[in-house]
Amino acid sequence: MPAAAQSILVIKLAALGDFIQALGPLAAIRRHHSDAKITLLTTAPFRALAQASGYVDEVWCDGRPSILAVSEWLALRSRLRSGGFDRVYDLQTSDRSSHYFRLFWPGPAPEWSGIARGCSHPHTNPARDLMHTTERQREQLAMAGIEDVPVADVSWAEANVTRFDLAEKFALIVPGGALHRPAKRWPVENFAALAVRLSDRGLQPVLLGGEGEAGTFAPIMAACPEAVYLAGQTDLFDLAELGRRAALAVGNDTGPMHMIAATGCKSLVLYSDASDPALCAQRGERVAILHREYLEDLKVDEVERDLDNS
Repeated sequence: MPAAAQSILVIKLAALGDFIQALGPLAAIRRHHSDAKITLLTTAPFRALAQASGYVDEVWCDGRPSILAVSEWLALRSRLRSGGFDRVYDLQTSDRSSHYFRLFWPGPAPEWSGIARGCSHPHTNPARDLMHTTERQREQLAMAGIEDVPVADVSWAEANVTRFDLAEKFALIVPGGALHRPAKRWPVENFAALAVRLSDRGLQPVLLGGEGEAGTFAPIMAACPEAVYLAGQTDLFDLAELGRRAALAVGNDTGPMHMIAATGCKSLVLYSDASDPALCAQRGERVAILHREYLEDLKVDEVERDLDNS
């Protein structure tokens, strides 16, 4: 990279788990380019978190235009070309983000770390898609000259959670997940039984999730009235603060568990064969993975035992 290079673009669009796992690479890029202006191209849900991280100087939001939105693509092309970027780190490495490299045609194009055809610093490992996200990004950056990529650190993501009026000892439960992937969800009646057991042990169950998941949480609240319903009431900063304060957390393979795990919270994440923990498992100091081919075969006793042993 030219010594005078002063402008860096990092691309990381979605989703929550992927964004959390990109925080280590973002920190490494910031350290490597300590004097450069670093711009992050991301999506709206992650703007505030990125701004608070200290890793970037400016955040651009990508509307991810549809293939037929010609005017939006032209506007994106104009913005990218006017940025004066010396190097781009594409941490999304998707077909979409690789297409952004082609928006610089006919040139000049910045140096580019990613998988776009013809880029200056390609991640050339043919087995990259078989690597965990964390190792894959570390190798990508190493090929671009950046070594020593740290683990994700969210200690700077602080919030005042006293408004939730929680008990001194509480456990986070994340029973939801993508609606279109029901195989990634442990049966809600099992979460309900687990909530009762945690309450009996003196831990207040705190239910986390997104808006519109009332149907998921209703059986848990019915079985365990002591549980606190916070679905749709927390932002990403709240998740980090709750993770640091919680005695433990248990949930499906879903975005909030990535944030909670990164705080150092004792976390148990439940996986079916619908996703592969070898490629995308939550990372943290105290994370355990419990994997079954089908989550309906996973018993409450097994989950409780793993929480005790993890």
